[in-house]
Amino acid sequence: MKQQASILMETTDTSDLHKSSTVTLRMVPQVLLAQEVTDCMQSGLRTTVQLNTKIFYPKSENKPPLFCTDQLKDVDFSEDKCNFYAENCAIELSENSKTYTIKSMVNEDSIVNLKITQTAPAFQVGTDGKTYFGTDLEAPWGTMRHAFWPRNKCEGSIVTKDGPINFNGNGLFIYAIQGMKPHHAAAKWKFADFQGPNYSAIMMEFITPPSYGSTVVTVGGVVKDGEIITAGSSCTASHSKVKDDPENDWPEPEEVTFEWKGKTEDGKDVEAVLEGPLNEKIDRIDVMFHVPGFVKKIVAGAAGTKPYIYQVRSILLLRPSI
Repeated sequence: MKQQASILMETTDTSDLHKSSTVTLRMVPQVLLAQEVTDCMQSGLRTTVQLNTKIFYPKSENKPPLFCTDQLKDVDFSEDKCNFYAENCAIELSENSKTYTIKSMVNEDSIVNLKITQTAPAFQVGTDGKTYFGTDLEAPWGTMRHAFWPRNKCEGSIVTKDGPINFNGNGLFIYAIQGMKPHHAAAKWKFADFQGPNYSAIMMEFITPPSYGSTVVTVGGVVKDGEIITAGSSCTASHSKVKDDPENDWPEPEEVTFEWKGKTEDGKDVEAVLEGPLNEKIDRIDVMFHVPGFVKKIVAGAAGTKPYIYQVRSILLLRPSI
């Protein structure tokens, strides 16, 4: 079973806030992906925890992303399982359950001191935020759970060898439990995170492998400070234009369309659209970089997956209709 907490944080440039958005990842002008992953072997014999940070620099600096990943030692949790501790690392939830602090001195290339505080309510879809796999809901073959803090105030910095980077701005926090093998859970994923001066809109879509009928599962929400405007599964994500990536024969997205539909708490219809070109690819991650090519082909054929992750930045306009 894999437990994962991910935070997207960005500094803000107020001259661009009226039109800035995220498609997969956002950068105005700096963005951070911080991720803590707990992997429990099904045999129960071993638990591993990895802390990942990835900093995307402004285009003007012409620097590659700074990615740091470290296995943590002496792992422990608080009695209520809300706080996490390891050697030179702590992730703690405040008493009012509205703020997480993340501190790490595990890697001298990425010394972390961050705080993320809810400015809009959290949400999950359904009674427990879970997706069930199998024919028996009482005894599913596998499950995944996702919960979201869609709009947050972010504070703090990361100290790199080039000096400290300020990450005061807006952010998204995602909590996920993956109770199954990743290539059985989904063959494709899409993510969007829009953080504007008045609204935040997030979306996650995954498509199951052919063994589960290539089923499309989408969850998302539109919020503002102090209020969930709408949240649920009535949203869609599509690559409206793609091109062939010559290095891996994968359809690389060039343009996207994300659409949210739902109702407010008092029953009013809500629609929002985020669409446009993906102007700049800032990274393409080959998940199986160290695996021989023939093994990648076997995995793609057996599970219907090609493990590449495209991370892009773009300036788009969210068009809400409430």
